[in-house]
Amino acid sequence: MTALIKNFAASESGAVTVDWVVLTAAIVGLGLAVMAVVSGGVENLSTDIGQALTDTDPLTDPFDGNTVFTETETTP
Repeated sequence: MTALIKNFAASESGAVTVDWVVLTAAIVGLGLAVMAVVSGGVENLSTDIGQALTDTDPLTDPFDGNTVFTETETTP
């Protein structure tokens, strides 16, 4: 039985699989960490955009209140 365990421990046939599992776990962990850091800012920004869209009246003129130049003011 000990010979079987020693042979199993010495075998390197699954080493590449273990490497890929560790690498994939590291990438997933990094992705979760980035998501945790970025999610707060994205949530605040999306709330601000939603509020700005809610406050906007599509029936009003977007250029209302801007200065209108006449021909005499624009010609040098």
